[in-house]
Amino acid sequence: MTAIMEKLITGWCWLSVLILLTGTGVVVSTLYCKGAPYLDTGLIFGSTSPMDGLLLKRQVFDGLFPAIVGTLLLVLLSVSWALPVGLAAGIYLSEYGHDRIKLVFDILFDLLASIPSILIGLFGFSLIIILHRLLDRLTPCLLVSSLSLALLVLPYIIRTTQVSLESLPLETRLTGYALGATRLQNIFLVLLPRSITEISSGIILAIGRCAEDTAVIMLTGAVASAGVPHSLLSQYEALPFYIYTISAQYTDRRELMTGYSASIILLTLCLLLFGLAALLKKRLLRGKPSL
Repeated sequence: MTAIMEKLITGWCWLSVLILLTGTGVVVSTLYCKGAPYLDTGLIFGSTSPMDGLLLKRQVFDGLFPAIVGTLLLVLLSVSWALPVGLAAGIYLSEYGHDRIKLVFDILFDLLASIPSILIGLFGFSLIIILHRLLDRLTPCLLVSSLSLALLVLPYIIRTTQVSLESLPLETRLTGYALGATRLQNIFLVLLPRSITEISSGIILAIGRCAEDTAVIMLTGAVASAGVPHSLLSQYEALPFYIYTISAQYTDRRELMTGYSASIILLTLCLLLFGLAALLKKRLLRGKPSL
């Protein structure tokens, strides 16, 4: 009976993997079949010379180049804001927080993780209105969008940091102390390097979440034609917003197909960012202590 149950569970696991791979394959192949024929330099740079666009000699208003740059800046800024705070909060909950404090913060972070992105966008929009009354010049911009997205992905980084540190075996946690290290030295020289694989998973999840979200950015700074942003206080273009706009307001079939092409570019951009995160993790693992 046990052998039959084990075979059934194994078969169900393989079937689940097959369904997941099939669904992913269908989605990706549909995007490429519909969007690949329309991928060219004209889609990215429009009527502007590609070299002039890359060197920022001329603005690109009829291509996707500003949206690609805006998406990259948005993701990098959002992760840059969220990473230090998320790591610090995760370390505190794992290594310093008492049971009551951890219980309170666990509930708060779970609530934050469950908030829909549209509410985060409304919060950012409300913040812009309040600050605009105080500073007058502040309007929806790249800075507010990146801070709002950082708030959205913060629970992922906090949770992965906390869980990865708490799951380390006791002998690993005591190694630094046995060698005379202080508590802080033990955290940064022993515990964090041993947890880098799990923490990087949270970072990769945060990158994907920032790259695909539309509800937040459409309320806090993304517009249809802004060009490449020149400062943090500039409005910007982003690929998710472009895809949403095209799918909702396309006028002909070709225009809709450019939405599929933009989806391919966004997917490729995410894969490049994931690859960069994996490469960084590999470099960090080279110095990982073997305990």
